Amino acid sequence: MKILLDTHIAIWAVLDSEELSDVARELILEERNEIYYSAASIWEITIKHMAHPETFLYSGIHLEKGCEANGFIALPVFNRHAAELETLIRPKDAPPHKDPFDRILLAQAKSEGMKFITHDSLIPYYNESFVISV
Repeated sequence: MKILLDTHIAIWAVLDSEELSDVARELILEERNEIYYSAASIWEITIKHMAHPETFLYSGIHLEKGCEANGFIALPVFNRHAAELETLIRPKDAPPHKDPFDRILLAQAKSEGMKFITHDSLIPYYNESFVISV
């Protein structure tokens, strides 16, 4: 199975954090699964680190190197991913979700036929079958 990691899941996996759930850990460690991280995640973390380097110590370069060291596969952002954004629909009564990085990650996973692992409580409101909420 091809799996795209949400940014926080990628960070927790690289840091071997206790915040990573057992389910997520098992999926990531399963040898038959191909684990991907997105260029959008590197971009997101770089922006956060640059805005608050004194409190957000983990940079995009750290995430990239950690993902590569763990054998995760880089997924660039392609035009087809941006086009897939239009297919993501949230019910009007769902809580607002304004994170563009989450939306491009979802669009990437959907476009590429991947599963998407997240701990974000707002993601399941998209009602997409490829989302694995952990």
